[in-house]
Amino acid sequence: MDLILWRHADAQDGDNDMARALTSKGRKQAVTMAQWLQSRLPERSRILVSPAIRALQTADALDLDYEVMANIAPGAMGEQALSVSGWPDARGCVLLVGHQPTLGEAASLLLFGETRALNIKKGGLLWLSNRVRGSQPQTILKAAISPELA
Repeated sequence: MDLILWRHADAQDGDNDMARALTSKGRKQAVTMAQWLQSRLPERSRILVSPAIRALQTADALDLDYEVMANIAPGAMGEQALSVSGWPDARGCVLLVGHQPTLGEAASLLLFGETRALNIKKGGLLWLSNRVRGSQPQTILKAAISPELA
């Protein structure tokens, strides 16, 4: 399985967290990362998106169908994100578009076996994969990229 953790792009400040929209910088970040993903994302990838406006706008830059998942909204735990994704047993590729600290927690659980402070830059992503070598399951970091490097 491949799992892509894409943090929403730069968003406006505001009191209503779910309604915060992308800034002009954020819209550019989302388009840049979407272009990077479009040439690499496997066909029939499953895309799961937080219901927060900034996450929806980030995902919209891909111009692909996606599912809105309330259990990866702001405040979700990393374990919830992994459960929603089907890790490690889902087939193919799953792309989660969400928030910090949820995505960082999910990544640290996979990479270190525990929750650590791991921050994904706004608009950035981590691409992880799993395999079994001998009898040992392994998590592989395939890519870590921010909009500035895409």
